[in-house]
Amino acid sequence: MNTLDPRSALVLDTHELGRRAGAMFKKSITAPAPDNLGDDVIGIQAGSEITLNIRCESVIEGMLVSGDVIAKATGQCSRCLDPIAFDLTVSVQELYEFEESENDDEETLKLEGDLLDLEPVVRDALVLSLPLAPLCDEECLGLCSECGIRLSEAPDHKHESVDSRWQALQGLLDEKKEG
Repeated sequence: MNTLDPRSALVLDTHELGRRAGAMFKKSITAPAPDNLGDDVIGIQAGSEITLNIRCESVIEGMLVSGDVIAKATGQCSRCLDPIAFDLTVSVQELYEFEESENDDEETLKLEGDLLDLEPVVRDALVLSLPLAPLCDEECLGLCSECGIRLSEAPDHKHESVDSRWQALQGLLDEKKEG
């Protein structure tokens, strides 16, 4: 019983390859990005365009899919909170085993008849390539923790702050200067 929809943009029909090892085709696919590709700071917006340039090759164990996934990542700088966007290109390579394969490992991707689902491979590749702490610029200084001013706009910015535990000593110093 197939649970994959052959009309889905990220489901690939490999019927034309049959089970002949060495048979292959190349395909370029443009599809909407699935939900939840990233986190609150950086990610691929759901429904935005992703492009897959892939090669599908029949091998003895199943179908070997390799190629590139191209998407636009959007989010905010982890230091200054400015919006950022950049193109992301990642390489993928995954073996989809035939259904009758005796490998019961949960991590193993399997063909469903002649159909294979590219979404898990695309999801893993894109999410794992996103930066943990994205920056608008490597030299970004961020924001002042006290007043929120952009430190790149005021590099000499600082606040005079005296630890309240030392306030009494500061008072003595001020009296000595006056006297």
